[in-house]
Amino acid sequence: MMNVKEFFNIDDSLLQLDKKCLEECSSIFAEIDKVTEYNQLKVLKAFINNGVSESYFAGSTGYGYDDRGREILERVMAECMGAEDSLMRHNFVSGTHTLTVALFGVLRPGDKVLVLTGRPYDTITGVFGIDEKTDGSLSDFGVEYAQVDLKEDGTPDLLEIEKRLSQDNYKMAYIQRSRGYSTRPTLTIDDIETLCKIVKETSPETVIMVDNCYGEFVETKEPCQVGADLIAGSLIKNPGGGIAPTGGYIAGRKDLVEKCSYRLTCAGVGKEVGATLGHSRELYLGLFSAPHVVGEALKTAVYTASLFGALGYAVSPTPTEKRGDIIQCITLNTADNLVAFCQGMQSGAPVDSFVVPEPWDMPGYTDPVIMAAGAFTLGASIELSADGPLRAPYAAWMQGGLNFHSAHAGVLLAAQKMITKTKGEK
Repeated sequence: MMNVKEFFNIDDSLLQLDKKCLEECSSIFAEIDKVTEYNQLKVLKAFINNGVSESYFAGSTGYGYDDRGREILERVMAECMGAEDSLMRHNFVSGTHTLTVALFGVLRPGDKVLVLTGRPYDTITGVFGIDEKTDGSLSDFGVEYAQVDLKEDGTPDLLEIEKRLSQDNYKMAYIQRSRGYSTRPTLTIDDIETLCKIVKETSPETVIMVDNCYGEFVETKEPCQVGADLIAGSLIKNPGGGIAPTGGYIAGRKDLVEKCSYRLTCAGVGKEVGATLGHSRELYLGLFSAPHVVGEALKTAVYTASLFGALGYAVSPTPTEKRGDIIQCITLNTADNLVAFCQGMQSGAPVDSFVVPEPWDMPGYTDPVIMAAGAFTLGASIELSADGPLRAPYAAWMQGGLNFHSAHAGVLLAAQKMITKTKGEK
């Protein structure tokens, strides 16, 4: 507390509340450290089992034939995710692109996909072609979309899912682990296991795909270990450890990963090509660092829930709730509060702290979005960031934090900015 006071102008009353919240979080932090240690040892063992060598960090060019470093990295990632195989490439441009490659890799014209977790995240709706037959979407290629809406409490409707699966033939059951821009609970591994069991018992041939963004290394198991056939995520989120400069991964059943590789490159070639261009070291190091960084992000989320809950705002999850991802939702009630929160957090960023975020019409979103993201990697949400659309209930979705000490200061500055704005209005 005294260190923060030395470097930043924080009200004494807020610092007293900060001290109380840190004390209340200490036992939760200890539990996070246990999960972090388990996952760090799991990743270390995967590196050792696959004989990772310094020579694997060398980059390839052109077609990238016989790139041993690329091949071993994908074996390591598969082992970490509890999967048979994986694709882990710097040339996935985003999480949405990675998910798109997986969807188009598995689905064919005439296939049906059933989303088990309600309306998906904003940027993937265009990929499915939900609202209209978007040029190049799955619907444009003849893939039929259906979803099971969530129950009033935001949890999956298990009875309706079982009913729908028994009434029709679905090629894929799609699960979004994280909440996206909604206030519904994130799915834990236990929740995903329950959904997988229902699918496998009701429709055994249906492929289960999980959007695993924000969930990697939060718990000691990954979705492939509880029944998922395919998972995908972004390397500028959890599994890149704040070091990978771009990229994504797909992991799961070997036959499905192979299909996805044909979509990423071309049919008949798949994983055999893809120049690494000197990025292998960053991807190896990012994956190795990921469990620790995810632990720091989880501590940041828990602390934020404690502080803003004490300030009177609705938070989800609460500090003591079990978490399935690194995202913390804070319902701020007004557009002014949301803007102030993001501006305060930006002021505590190591990069572009002088920038004042404003809402803007961000591609892929239906409402103006404000985003605080002073990151070393543009858009990296494993680094401390916060964003939200300017629509009721004016919630901020905060995630990341490469280390808790600096993220702690960023959260305090967000609270301070809101307090200062309120005083100014009075």
